[in-house]
Amino acid sequence: MRVLVVEDNPELALLLTRGLKSASFDTDHLNSAIAAREALAVTRYAALILDLGLPDGDGLAILRELRARKDPIPVLVLTARGGVNDRVIGLRAGADDYLVKPFSFEELVARLEALLRRPGQLLGKALQLSNIVFDTESHQMFVDGKPRILSARELVVLELLLRRKGSVVSKKHLEDQIFGLEGDVGSNAVEVYVHRLRKQLADIGALVKISTVRGVGYIMTGDD
Repeated sequence: MRVLVVEDNPELALLLTRGLKSASFDTDHLNSAIAAREALAVTRYAALILDLGLPDGDGLAILRELRARKDPIPVLVLTARGGVNDRVIGLRAGADDYLVKPFSFEELVARLEALLRRPGQLLGKALQLSNIVFDTESHQMFVDGKPRILSARELVVLELLLRRKGSVVSKKHLEDQIFGLEGDVGSNAVEVYVHRLRKQLADIGALVKISTVRGVGYIMTGDD
């Protein structure tokens, strides 16, 4: 699950990206309002962690723009503005949660997980289809109750397809979540990982099917 961190303090940004990675989140980091706007326009993130005091603008403006165009992305504001009025303004501008610096990293992760557990969001503790169970906390897959090993990116594809089982997941969404802002992503990179996942699942006896919807994306269904 990929999260965008918009924070201009390089030391704090490094702490956030490393910590979120250890908590099983993939992250992209940007340090300006302009770069954040560009990324949010082309990439679909699971959540946004947003500093308000950016060098080229106020994060509140980004937040208001997201809500004005009905973008439902969960937004956790992370800022030094700790007054009651500041919190009220941030929440009314569209923030889903508001955390004041300095903060506990464990609390930040807990708040982020809580946002993603809300109805319509992405986080659930266990995902199951046919004889597959995927534990989103340990990032481990079980087939017929036995743990099975997949690569990190294969697990990302599996999780995204399981979360929308029976529905089409677009190639663009898969690409955003697997690669984010990484450069030099090949045009067939998503197809490669889907192909690998199909083969792995077949080899370990998973009773699921990944179908290609030409020109759109992929869908996972039970095959038992």
